[in-house]
Amino acid sequence: MRNSVLFLLFAIIMVSCDSNQVFDTYKSVPNKWHKDSIISFKIHPPDTLNPYNLYVNLRNNNNYKYSNLFLIVEMKFPHGKTIKDTLEYKMAKPNGEFLGTGFAEVKENKLWYKENVVFKESGEYQVNIQQAMRENGKVNGVVNLEGITDIGFRIEKPAAK
Repeated sequence: MRNSVLFLLFAIIMVSCDSNQVFDTYKSVPNKWHKDSIISFKIHPPDTLNPYNLYVNLRNNNNYKYSNLFLIVEMKFPHGKTIKDTLEYKMAKPNGEFLGTGFAEVKENKLWYKENVVFKESGEYQVNIQQAMRENGKVNGVVNLEGITDIGFRIEKPAAK
């Protein structure tokens, strides 16, 4: 119990020290991430003038059996415009060791999405994230992706130069 309280206090201190954070939230993935399951985030950027960096945050455990990850990330603008990107991220070193941070079985990855984005339209944006994994030599995608535990989306102010 004492360790849990200390961990919670440490986590709160670490989050409160993150002055660049504008938006940062996660959604849990059930045991397997189905290829048709879309993780959505509704965001309200703070202004229409300043640039921001955007990230996909991801937590994976040892059940993840690939060295990379393909995602389809779609951003819907308040006035109807949509941007859709297919992205590939490296998830492991050549020796199989997972990239990311974390001491236990779960690794956390902050994956770059877009840099210096100015949200020119005021209102609600929606970000949709879907897995698009394929296995070598197979036409159809991975139906149920194992090992991804949480998907997040983060907006932060660029670091001061």
